[in-house]
Amino acid sequence: MSKNNSTTSTLSDREFVMERTFDAPRELVWQAYTKAEHLIHWWGPKGWTLPVCKVDFRPGGVWHYCMRGPAGEESWGKAIYREIVEPERIVYLDIFADEVGNPIEGAPEMLITMTFEEQGGKTKLTSHTLFPSAADLEAVLKMGMEEGFTQTLDRLEEHLAKMTV
Repeated sequence: MSKNNSTTSTLSDREFVMERTFDAPRELVWQAYTKAEHLIHWWGPKGWTLPVCKVDFRPGGVWHYCMRGPAGEESWGKAIYREIVEPERIVYLDIFADEVGNPIEGAPEMLITMTFEEQGGKTKLTSHTLFPSAADLEAVLKMGMEEGFTQTLDRLEEHLAKMTV
């Protein structure tokens, strides 16, 4: 697999879209994105780990996770799957949560649609995130969402290379 660091992003008032094409078949990218045994190896920015990753991958199911930073800081999240069309699309509500899955009051919610597009042996992954307000989008951008997700996709690329060996 060749390294492809070209991640593109676009913004509007309440939407944030990132795209990246991986030199891997769609089925492989789908597996990496939907199975805990793969997510633990790549989800989160560079230097972060995923010590907790519980996935109930079905409509209505929940993905509860904890990202741990290099200094020991923790960021908990919870995704509630709304729609799954294998291997094309995943729609989920992503929220900041505590260690038992309770939403963090006042934290932005994100409605995320991930699409996996087959492109002749490669996969174009598009993350479309819709926020309730422009202020919510701005708050998450200030937290470093764009840089963090770019690093996360870099780690996915590295993991995909190991999956095909």
